[in-house]
Amino acid sequence: MSAQEKDRVARAALSRLMEPQDSVGLALVQVAGAVDALGIATGELGIGPAMEQEISAALRDGGGPATWAGLQDSLRRWAPRVADLAPDRDLETLRRLGGRLIIPGDDLWPGQLADLGLQEPLCLWWRGLEQELPSAGRAIALVGSRDSTSYGASVTGDFAFGLAQRGFSVVSGGAYGIDAHAHRGALNGGVAGLPTIAVMAGGVDRFYPSGNEDLLRAVAAQGAVISEVPPGSAPTRYRFLQRNRLIAALASATVVVEARWRSGALNTAHHAESIGRVVAAVPGSIHSANSAGCHRLFRDGGAVCVTDVGEIAELAGAIGEFGSQDGDHNGNKERNGNKKQGAAVHDGLSLEDLILLDALPLRSTSSVEKLTVVAGLGPEAVRAGLGRLGLLGLAVSERGAWKRGKNA
Repeated sequence: MSAQEKDRVARAALSRLMEPQDSVGLALVQVAGAVDALGIATGELGIGPAMEQEISAALRDGGGPATWAGLQDSLRRWAPRVADLAPDRDLETLRRLGGRLIIPGDDLWPGQLADLGLQEPLCLWWRGLEQELPSAGRAIALVGSRDSTSYGASVTGDFAFGLAQRGFSVVSGGAYGIDAHAHRGALNGGVAGLPTIAVMAGGVDRFYPSGNEDLLRAVAAQGAVISEVPPGSAPTRYRFLQRNRLIAALASATVVVEARWRSGALNTAHHAESIGRVVAAVPGSIHSANSAGCHRLFRDGGAVCVTDVGEIAELAGAIGEFGSQDGDHNGNKERNGNKKQGAAVHDGLSLEDLILLDALPLRSTSSVEKLTVVAGLGPEAVRAGLGRLGLLGLAVSERGAWKRGKNA
C-alpha cells in the first residue's frame, strides 16, 4: 500500500474516531501525520513531552483552545470508539455507492478548504460524479431557513438557476426550505460541470432528510453530495453547525436568502466572515420573521445587500480566488417580525455539553457507558456534563440512566 493510501485509510478511521472540529485531534494529525496520529489515538503508539509541546504550539497557532487538559484526556475521550473502527468497511460501503474518499494532497481535494487552517477537515466522503470540485471563485453558497416562504422559495430558485447558467456551482446543505430550492434551481439551470454541491451533516450513505431523498439522489447524479463524517454517522445538531464551515469555505460568497433571528444560516454566515469570505443577504419585509435574520446581518454583520443574480456574480468576480445547519434548528416561534428573542437555555453550553445533549435519547434512557461511545467523550466528562445538563433541566436521570429533559 502506498503512503498516500495508508494516509487515506488512517484519515477514514480518524473521521469515525473524532468529531468534526476536534481541535486536539486535528492538531495531533498536523504534528504527527495521520498514520501515526491514528496509532497514538488508539493507544498503539506512545507519546512523549515533546509531542505534547508540539500539539500545544499547533493549537495556539491554529486558534484552538488557550488551555487544554493534555493528550491523555483526549485519549480517554476517544477510547470508547476505538473498537468500532473499521475503515476498510467504510471505504467499501462508499465504493458500493459509487463514491470515494478524498484527502488533502489528492488532485480532487478543494484547495480553498485550507483557509480553515487547523479546522480543515481530515477528509471528505464524496458521493457523486468524479470530477474536480470548483474553486471558491466559481462557487456560491445559498442558505436560509427550513420554513421558507413563497418569497424565499422564488428568490432562491431564481438565484440558483441564474448562477448555474453562468457556470457557478451552488453550495448548500440539503435541508428543507431554502437549501432544497437552491439545489433544485441549480440542477435546472446547470449547463456543465457540477451544478450543485450538498454538504451533509451525517453520512452520505443515507440521504437526509428523507423527504429530500429524490432531490439528493439527483444532486449525486449531476453534482456532489459530501460529508466529513463516515457512512452511518447520524446528523446531530452539533454536526449541522460544524458542517456549515465547509459550506462557507467552499464558496467565494455566502448568500443568506431568508433567515429567522436565530437561524442556523447565520452560523454559516459567521463562518464565512471568519475566514474572509463575503457575506450577502436578501432584504425582505420588515413584518416577516423569516427575514429578521437577514436584516440582522445588514445591521450587525456588515452583509452586502443583493437583489439579483448579476449582483451575486459581480461579488464573486470582485473577490477572485481565495488562497445550515441551515434552518432554524433551535425551533424558535417568532411572532413579531424582527423582534429579538431571549437566549435559549442551551445557548451557553460548552462544546462538550452540546455534543452530549445531542447524544441523549428523547424517550428511552441511555447509560453513561453508552453515552461515552455515542458522544465520543470520556466517562468523567460524560458524568460531569450530565450533572450540568441536569441542573438546567436538559437531562434527567431514571434509575441510573439518562435521557433528555423537558427543557431540551
